Amino acid sequence: MKISLNWLKEYIDLSDITVDEIVSKLTMSGLEVESVENQIEMFKNFIVGFVEDKEKHPNADKLSLCVITNGIEKLKVVCGAPNVAVGQKVVFAQIGAVIPKSGMKISKAKIRGIESNGMLCSESELGLSDDHSGIIVLDQSSKEGTSVSEALHLNDVLFEIGVTPNRADALSHIGVARDLAAIFQRELKLPKVSIPQSTKNINELASIEIVDVQNCPRYSVKVVLNVEIKESPDWLKRSLKAIGLRPINNIVDVTNFVLHEIGQPLHAFDLDKLAKQKIIVKKADADSLFTTLDGKERKLNENVLLICDGEKPVAVAGVMGGENSEVTSTTKNILIESAYFNPSNIRKTSKYLGLSTDASYRFERGTDPSNTVYAAERAAQLMTQLSGGEVVEGVIDIYPNHIFEKEISLRFNQVERVLGYTLPNESIKNILTSLGFEIKNISVAAITVLTPTFRPDVEREIDLIEEIARINSYDAIPTIAKIAIPIGEKVDESAFVDDLRNIAMGLGFNEILSIPMITEKAANIFGKPIGLLNPQGSEMGFLRTSLLASALSVVEKNINVGEKNLKLFEIGKVFLKVNDDL
Repeated sequence: MKISLNWLKEYIDLSDITVDEIVSKLTMSGLEVESVENQIEMFKNFIVGFVEDKEKHPNADKLSLCVITNGIEKLKVVCGAPNVAVGQKVVFAQIGAVIPKSGMKISKAKIRGIESNGMLCSESELGLSDDHSGIIVLDQSSKEGTSVSEALHLNDVLFEIGVTPNRADALSHIGVARDLAAIFQRELKLPKVSIPQSTKNINELASIEIVDVQNCPRYSVKVVLNVEIKESPDWLKRSLKAIGLRPINNIVDVTNFVLHEIGQPLHAFDLDKLAKQKIIVKKADADSLFTTLDGKERKLNENVLLICDGEKPVAVAGVMGGENSEVTSTTKNILIESAYFNPSNIRKTSKYLGLSTDASYRFERGTDPSNTVYAAERAAQLMTQLSGGEVVEGVIDIYPNHIFEKEISLRFNQVERVLGYTLPNESIKNILTSLGFEIKNISVAAITVLTPTFRPDVEREIDLIEEIARINSYDAIPTIAKIAIPIGEKVDESAFVDDLRNIAMGLGFNEILSIPMITEKAANIFGKPIGLLNPQGSEMGFLRTSLLASALSVVEKNINVGEKNLKLFEIGKVFLKVNDDL
């Protein structure tokens, strides 16, 4: 996932924090920074050039021979772009520049017998988008010889962050900013939403019905009227391009912006294309067909959740919209969908259709059910600012299956026992509140919190301790934890096992419980195999002689679903033959 430093600065003051500090702290908090792109450094040998002359290449029909001025000298450059023309200001890669997309270093080269002293670049070659149809043509106000970083505002630092499956809350700029705010003890500044609203009644313009409440616990809608579909402003296009997205128009771009800002996927429907101006959320009919926005007709099954209007399907819920309701240049009225879908259903649908999108990636990991209205209103606010439309008063918010915060208690002495160092109670409280946990009760011995709905992965006391450990930095944990187990004269086996379990879990290990039957292949690896007379299947035909046999199977399954960092333990039985006795 790409995160923009300039974008992060909208929500947290990082003016006195270095890039290296951010990388180190994020990685040590569990959000591993896999790579860093500094655009100023990346584009240091790219400048604004002026096309002074152009003529046909004498030895190639599709190439041009251009004279480029860089403010100091004139250089001959061979160019194959169809849109190059005299009088243009262009992106000129000088000798020594490294093309971001290909990694190619520019040097003097003969192209079909003519020497070329640089390269004119497209957006694709700079890694700004997939557009390779022609070179970038800059505004005429751009000064020859100035850096492209300045001309195109390419002054960002981009972090590629590896987010583990349990941290769906971090799949947005605000999610990452929240962790940074907790780490650096800064204020998290969320966008304020204030929208002038018309007196029209939203319930007269749209209606919502949820048939499958299990797979759609919440569905929220805002309506924006009289929009003008046009190109997005530069700030919005820059924000999207920085993280690898292609700007489309002001309405669609807003939905993508809010998704990467807040983490809530949205969909914009052309309200006038919705039959009876109605939304129905229900399962598809088996073997029915639906054409998605990418122009592909897809065969559905009865488990696929659909968004329908009064007559037909208009979107595959949580995955992709349909051609029959998309926003086009003639669209005037917008219905904004902001919903919470069952992660399991979206995961199965995405896999069945072989279709993964930014929206499905987040829905299948679990979005915040409490955020749907805020996200819809944020999108409506931006749409009116960029399209001149008017927001209809009110919101339709159907929430039949309410998802509540969980209540968890944390004993302060457990923090020291598990982590091996002392942390003041006030520091523990501040870390939890900065991460969005609501303090319900606090005493000298313990604190009780309500977990925010954007953290469904936090379920137990040990999860809270992990949050404290990662924000306070895993580096703070001593190499040898100060953990002692009192041993009496006689050790009770059950108590001893419980102590072992508590120690392992306290050190961050997850307990696995596996069945003692394994495959023949696994059995042959660990000693003499012990076969069963009546096995339940080929996968369970032998008894394990080592816990490693089961553990390796669990590790394999976790790695296949994206879990890379595993700390596992198991306390269980193994079976050994001694003199033919089991």
